[in-house]
Amino acid sequence: MTDTPLPPLKAAIIPVTPLQQNCTLLWCTRTNKAALSDPGGDLDKLKAAIRQTGVEVEKILLTHGHIDHCGQARVLADELGVPIEGPHVDDKFWIDRLPEDGARYGIPGHSFESDRWLDDGDEVTVGELKFDVYHCPGHTPGHVVFHNAESKLAIVGDVLFKGSMGRTDFPRGNHQHLIDAITTKLWPLGDDTAFVPGHGPMSTFGHERATNPFVGDAVLARG
Repeated sequence: MTDTPLPPLKAAIIPVTPLQQNCTLLWCTRTNKAALSDPGGDLDKLKAAIRQTGVEVEKILLTHGHIDHCGQARVLADELGVPIEGPHVDDKFWIDRLPEDGARYGIPGHSFESDRWLDDGDEVTVGELKFDVYHCPGHTPGHVVFHNAESKLAIVGDVLFKGSMGRTDFPRGNHQHLIDAITTKLWPLGDDTAFVPGHGPMSTFGHERATNPFVGDAVLARG
């Protein structure tokens, strides 16, 4: 009897903040190196998950600059002694106003400078895992998506949800830009690609193309 090999990537979704934002702990099973994507708050809960899995966090990845996704990212990065990568620099204005937005939403918010702003076509690594970076503006102007082709997994933040898509009524949001990002950057990654959204349950791009009432193929064909 042979041992089943471990998948190269493992992930645990940890909802944080009163907005129940999906922070994802991603790790490379070959090296035990990990990253936290969008650690917006509830740092005790996140540190407990790190201890429980026994992984070594080497960086924080950010999809965009909204309070529930990155309000306490710098606090955690400093505690863990790791860098922050992402989002795109066009979200810097959101990050600069995190303290005000935190007061508004009752979530601690700390502005910061990213250690590495990301752009379309960049690559980030977690251990031996590689994630391609896609700039997907619309919800916010600097939103990025992380995609690991080997595992057919994408971290999409608030671009796309199961049965919905991101809001575009925030400052510098753009409805058409968001639809274009979803259809030209996400759909080509493949129907069998699973994604972790910023809120709610996971889905696949194929399921959303078939059923999503905002960006499904049939809906856009009628438009």
